[in-house]
Amino acid sequence: MAAGTLPLTTAEAAPADERNDLIGRNRLHIVQPGDTLVDIAVAYRVGFVELVAANPGVDRWLPRPGTEVVIPQEHILPAAPRRGIVINLAELRLYHFGKDGRVASMPIGIGSEGLETPDGETTITGKRKNPTWWPPASIRAEKPELPKAVPPGPDNPLGDYALELGWPLYRIHGTNLPYGVGRRVSHGCIRMYPADIETLFNSVRIGTPVTVVDQPVKVGWQDGRLFLEAHPTQRQADEIEAGRSLADWPPTDPIEAIRAGVGDAAGYVRIDWTEVRRIAEAREGVPGLISIGTVRLPTE
Repeated sequence: MAAGTLPLTTAEAAPADERNDLIGRNRLHIVQPGDTLVDIAVAYRVGFVELVAANPGVDRWLPRPGTEVVIPQEHILPAAPRRGIVINLAELRLYHFGKDGRVASMPIGIGSEGLETPDGETTITGKRKNPTWWPPASIRAEKPELPKAVPPGPDNPLGDYALELGWPLYRIHGTNLPYGVGRRVSHGCIRMYPADIETLFNSVRIGTPVTVVDQPVKVGWQDGRLFLEAHPTQRQADEIEAGRSLADWPPTDPIEAIRAGVGDAAGYVRIDWTEVRRIAEAREGVPGLISIGTVRLPTE
């Protein structure tokens, strides 16, 4: 990135409650000569795919100087238990629900096609600072030149911190290749930017629950208004990675997510279906208002 451009911190917000599901806020970056979307993503600690998706039509390698680039840092919380760590694979994001009630959101890299990161529930079973990496047999079969063990240091793909999961061979860890964050390029492990994994490592304990979901569509409330956020699916993220259009891929149907999100407000909320269709088709990963007016539920 151009000199003088300041990166922003990880999206964080005060405690979310049952009717306030949005955290963070989006930012704008003015493209400087020499900027690429890859560099901007790393500088602002957002994922590469999510940055490209949020800025359709912006050249990822040669964005025009002066162009306003949306930095997607506002997010609807996934439909999952609000405890410990929640990972949304479609979103390429991790959420940490802290003991103080605050919620942090951080981009991640996940498993590539055929080596997908699993979903389900597990826990943090171990913590390692300056970890040694023992390449598993499957990776050494692909790269026989690898040593049996890679010690801590700049060549270690685990980075400086690793959180072991209850799933054998899977972990949340740092990386020596930050350009791989926010993409589907790993063998199934979850990669994070060095600063983010350090923060997470120091914030969680062994036994912390980890919930992994795959939700390309999310719905949430904020101050009596209903919002919709739509992302590419994991396969569609690969299309974005390859520079192809999503026009031939039908959007994920948001109806079930909207129905679940509306919940007991079904008789009180009016939906802007034109906006629903726009958000679902665009798949930009940016929350959009889909309710008409403000919903005030009657008190019991």
